[in-house]
Amino acid sequence: MSAPTRLAPDELRELFLFGDLDAEQLAWVASTGDVVDVAAGSDVCTEGEPAECFYVLLSGTLRMTRRVGRDEVETARTDHRGVYAGAVQFYLGDQVSQVYPSSVRAVTDCTFLALPAGEFAAVFRRWFPMAVHLLQGLFLGSRNTEELVAQRERLLALGKLTAGLTHELNNPAAAASRATASLRERVAGMRHKLALLADGRFDGEQLRRLTELQERFVAGIDGAVELTALQRSDREDELSDWLDDHDVARPWELASVFVPAGLGPAELDQVAGAVDEDFLEPALRWLAYTVETELLLAEIVDSTARITHLVGAAKQYSQLDRTPHQPTDLHEGLDATLVMLSAKTGPGIRVVKEYDRSLPPVPAFAAELNQVWTNLIDNALDAMAGEGTLTLRTALDGESAVVEVADTGPGIPEELRRRVFEPFFTTKPVGQGTGLGLDVAWRIVTTRHGGVLKVRSRPGETRFVVRLPLADGPPA
Repeated sequence: MSAPTRLAPDELRELFLFGDLDAEQLAWVASTGDVVDVAAGSDVCTEGEPAECFYVLLSGTLRMTRRVGRDEVETARTDHRGVYAGAVQFYLGDQVSQVYPSSVRAVTDCTFLALPAGEFAAVFRRWFPMAVHLLQGLFLGSRNTEELVAQRERLLALGKLTAGLTHELNNPAAAASRATASLRERVAGMRHKLALLADGRFDGEQLRRLTELQERFVAGIDGAVELTALQRSDREDELSDWLDDHDVARPWELASVFVPAGLGPAELDQVAGAVDEDFLEPALRWLAYTVETELLLAEIVDSTARITHLVGAAKQYSQLDRTPHQPTDLHEGLDATLVMLSAKTGPGIRVVKEYDRSLPPVPAFAAELNQVWTNLIDNALDAMAGEGTLTLRTALDGESAVVEVADTGPGIPEELRRRVFEPFFTTKPVGQGTGLGLDVAWRIVTTRHGGVLKVRSRPGETRFVVRLPLADGPPA
């Protein structure tokens, strides 16, 4: 930069920013502002650095850019005399962090009027106190509103997730409770039948053979083939006929127990061959209690395993016991989010997972990425309104991990697509969205992780694409 010079008050009055200042105010600007020359290709100010100067373009063409992830995005290019850049929030003083919000570079040789931000702020507040109050109210009020609404959005999301998780936990918990109550009854019945078998009229050899069959039948329960409703009905009819031929009372009761355990006429023939005819029915009912006991125990084990899985998914989702930034398996977060949103994934929604399992762990704030997956998946489910296909896809692309969340909903119109990441913008009816979900997702991906979040949409296919760097650490 060359040595600074000054502008005369009359020259300042030609600039639209200063055209309405009085003589005293123009004199202050003239005596304080430096005229600086910037060569083509040189930086005027850099995004994120302390905001020291308010710049007004006097001649030349400037280019303004902002960092979006690892990309530099041009936001403006102009040669309009009088446009301003640099410390544009100088009037807020220490109420905000005074850093340059954008980078400015000279496209051609440029000349700027540079005003020191701190001194300009002091006189600006004295010259225009009402305007400063209005600007402060607008800026700080909007920021506070956004924070409050964002907090409300998080609470609403937490409420949805809690309701879904409670619903999912209730099913296996209720099943385990019912199975436990039934198990108590079956054990009592088995003790009663064993007492009848061992009342002295049933010799020890028959009891030994019966207990051997019991162990064999129980061991085969885990390998029993899952039957369709029609297959099960046919086999129960077949077994009922066998029981009826052997004069067993209420044969349908035993058939409904033995068939799910994989027992048929061949196995009951073994029982008939192991005991005297007079003891066949007591022996069968004792075995039925044994089989039911095992089936109920299996149901309890399955129910408690589902509860454990749900609790594990909730723990993974919230990252309760993990450090904030760490190598993260993206698939674990996606799966945990699906579990948390399972109450919204009704029978009409088909979930397809196309995971690239070779994808390495990604350095990330795992809990924050789970917020991203929640917003994207929740929006996809809302768009499909209970009918469609949700596709989760991961892939490795160079030095980046790519995650896609796709749905078969009606799509996002082109005129709205450019605005979906704006704060408070929503396509949902009034009362059904705050318009912060995608804004939060965008900021987490781009600002917190240095990544990119884009949307591609047409009728029947909407895809949100998240690109995360594999090697770069989080921003400071």
